[in-house]
Amino acid sequence: MIVCKFGGSSVQDADALMRLAGIIRSQREQKPIVVSSAMGKTTNNLLEVARTAAQGKKKEALDLLAKIKDRHLGEARKLGIAVAEDQVSETINTYFKEMRDLVRGLAALGELTPRITDAMASYGERLSTLIIARLLENEGLPAELMDARECIITDDRFTRAAPLFDLTEAAIVEQFRPVLRSGKIPVFQGFIGRTRDGITTTIGRGGSDFTAAIVGAALDAEDIQIWTDVDGIMTTDPHMVEDARRIRVISFNEAAELAYFGAKVLHPATIIPAVRKKIPVHVLNSSKPDHEGTLITNEAACCDNPIKAIAYKSGITVVNITSTRMFMAYGFLKKIFEIFEQYKVPVDVVATSEVSVSLTVDETSNLEDIVADLRKIGEVNIEGSKSIVCCVGDNVRNVPGLPYIAFSALRDIRIQMISQGASAINITFVIDDDQIPKAVRKLHDAFFQKVDPRIFE
Repeated sequence: MIVCKFGGSSVQDADALMRLAGIIRSQREQKPIVVSSAMGKTTNNLLEVARTAAQGKKKEALDLLAKIKDRHLGEARKLGIAVAEDQVSETINTYFKEMRDLVRGLAALGELTPRITDAMASYGERLSTLIIARLLENEGLPAELMDARECIITDDRFTRAAPLFDLTEAAIVEQFRPVLRSGKIPVFQGFIGRTRDGITTTIGRGGSDFTAAIVGAALDAEDIQIWTDVDGIMTTDPHMVEDARRIRVISFNEAAELAYFGAKVLHPATIIPAVRKKIPVHVLNSSKPDHEGTLITNEAACCDNPIKAIAYKSGITVVNITSTRMFMAYGFLKKIFEIFEQYKVPVDVVATSEVSVSLTVDETSNLEDIVADLRKIGEVNIEGSKSIVCCVGDNVRNVPGLPYIAFSALRDIRIQMISQGASAINITFVIDDDQIPKAVRKLHDAFFQKVDPRIFE
């Protein structure tokens, strides 16, 4: 049994959906499970509808919603689905009636809460999987439309809910086993779940990858496939570096590090359930289904290049805390991190001395309150518009001369922070946002002039 997750670009229109059906047909003997995102840009459009309604612009919001409906009905009809008064057409009409009711409520309330945000966002995946299930049936592939909210049980942190794994895994096994035994292809929504009280949640943007990995781990899948619009994981962003190379094989740890530090192909949490069960993950291009893509495995393959890839994350804020009264005192770091824990804000990069700490965050919604609490400890300085650039490779700590190569490449770029040693697989720099294109290109030129053909294409 395999799990096939399709991203928004892989289900964006009728042509893409027909390619999806062809991929599933070719893998029918492997007992595929389909996990799908919303049609490309649908989630953004639904959230724009919600924001517009909350601003009191009801007519404008309803007009935007009508365009989303027309798009889904139009693509479905190209596939011979949602014609006349069939069940698919009726369900689409029901979904949009519910969304229109949400719009009217938001316009009256004048406030967009996280709970309502999740309710609105959930319809994207519900619509796409409705169409996919009927398409597969029409193509002679027996499918069963399932409801992720019956399986993905989460806490109540709306817009970024965390799955409750024990409850979720038990529900997945209970719901999926009968469908799989019947020989049908389960069609399942990514990204969405529900609280124990039955309230719809989402597990964060890009969470469809995470959903696929959770399902695969719960059912002991043989393979988890992430179908997207690129040929696999690249040595860096190909939009920034034209000669970026495809990585043939990469370890779980390397892929997770790249995802966390900004690589767009995978959701940062995707790898965790797969690592736990040692399930291989393939990143594949739905427009080129015969292309080998990238294989993510438990162990790193031997590689002549010192690093595998360069990732970056922009829009970072640096927080500097200095307290001379903490000189030679215990608990300075503990006090600082307790404050960030209180506000549930993760920290990316840290540099410390005896009386000062610099750290980076990309979640700034509670930054004003955090700074107020930090000022009870010492002086605080905030610097915005920063970026993290991260060179990732298995065991970079033990590669002689690697820091020299990196520093030489960045010799004319101001580096604000450096981190190496906490992880054996990366060296990280914090620089100004506007220096990212230059820094990434220079680092790529330095590390990938020659590549190991066993690992890179």
